[in-house]
Amino acid sequence: MIPHPLPIDAVAAVLVIPAAAAVVLALLPGYRWGARLNMLATLLTLLAALTLLVERPASGPYLLVDDLNIVFVVLTTFVAFTTSVFSASYIAHELETGHLTPVYLRFYHAMYQVLMFAMNLALLANNIGLMWVAIELATLTTVLMVGIYRTHAALEAAWKYFILGSVGIALALFGTILVYLAARPEIGEGEAAMIWTNLIARAAGFDTGLLNLAFVFLLLGYGTKVGLAPLHAWLPDAHAEGPTPISAVLSGLLLNVALYALLRFKLLLAANPGAVAPGTLMVIAGLVSLIFAAFMLYRRRDIKRMFAYSSIEHMGIIAFAFGMGGPLANFAGLLHMVMHSLTKSAIFFAVGHIAQVKGTQKIAEMGGLTESHPGLGWGLVIGVVAIAGLPPLGIFMSEFLVVSSTMAREPLLAVPLVFGLLVGFGALMLRLNGIAFGEVRGANEPAKASYVPMYAHLALVLTGGIWLPAPLVTWFQNVARILG
Repeated sequence: MIPHPLPIDAVAAVLVIPAAAAVVLALLPGYRWGARLNMLATLLTLLAALTLLVERPASGPYLLVDDLNIVFVVLTTFVAFTTSVFSASYIAHELETGHLTPVYLRFYHAMYQVLMFAMNLALLANNIGLMWVAIELATLTTVLMVGIYRTHAALEAAWKYFILGSVGIALALFGTILVYLAARPEIGEGEAAMIWTNLIARAAGFDTGLLNLAFVFLLLGYGTKVGLAPLHAWLPDAHAEGPTPISAVLSGLLLNVALYALLRFKLLLAANPGAVAPGTLMVIAGLVSLIFAAFMLYRRRDIKRMFAYSSIEHMGIIAFAFGMGGPLANFAGLLHMVMHSLTKSAIFFAVGHIAQVKGTQKIAEMGGLTESHPGLGWGLVIGVVAIAGLPPLGIFMSEFLVVSSTMAREPLLAVPLVFGLLVGFGALMLRLNGIAFGEVRGANEPAKASYVPMYAHLALVLTGGIWLPAPLVTWFQNVARILG
């Protein structure tokens, strides 16, 4: 697609709308108006992102729009909007029960929009330094939101997230500096050596040793944000103690943003003929994360922690797919990323309301949900069946493509891959049986929930497993070719 300036720059709108909304929400009293403005701002940001599919503003030294980041931007803005709709009913309950005060709610809504701004900026940045700053801003914002309940456990989780996230982002900064140093002899001093379009065009002449070392630090740094084992320790606590809408955003969006940064640098190494193949490191990290998280699912007693480990498992699958590379594996990685974001956020929509009606997140105190709260119970059943990889839902298709491409190219790697998938499947089915069926256990408060976001996501996941529109397939195939 040929870049073409828009009369109203859609890229600017994707950034300005959440930034302006954050300022207004920080000043706006009253929960209802805050929740409505939060939904309106995310809807307008989504509409601005969708216009990028039709016409694309020309790239500049700071912002870039290409086929790769549009996938992430559209997915991010869509899930952000549906999560804001879910958040309206979820947070209303937290206000009624006294878990959050009006002041904290105002802070929550403002930070939600700051997070949207930071993630969109990271995805659209044409400057690798600006991308790092945006991911750091997203990290700090989510740290504040994880600790919003101000309980001992929430503050501990936020502190752990801050420490580990800071270590990770510092390693990523060092890797970014090394990329700059590798590029400087070829491109020259200053900002030009940090602009992505300059870097990818002239990567073949970069210092190979510095580039290889840089990717190790970048994988460790951004891999911490992706949640890859053994750099994952912040993620289960952050999910368990923070508001559930933030769990949905963390699993469905923020992990993808860090993965996007890794993919950008993977492309840089692939463009340098003397550099090591970065895919090997990603394959190893992906398999370790998949198998480790699959076994850890059996030990979880908190429902949000369990699905946090499920996120680690699936980010491992995605990292493995992109590490394998090639048209089919990259296509499978993109499809799995989209399906996981939609499915996992839908699961957290269900889990958030289930925890409210049961008054607990302990799995042992839940049971018979399909009988006591059929709307939530069956939504959770469909979501877990989807995330476990059963047909005809979308994750089955993406996992099938990952396994098929691995069997065709590296059959031995398919053994631990399939083993991890089967171990995770067994754990999820075991837990689902106790939560959704059998005797009704625990409290049974009436559900004050909006089912639309959850079932809309599940409908898209079902559609993705049965039929993908031809333009979407062509688009993903093009991105898969770009990724190499």
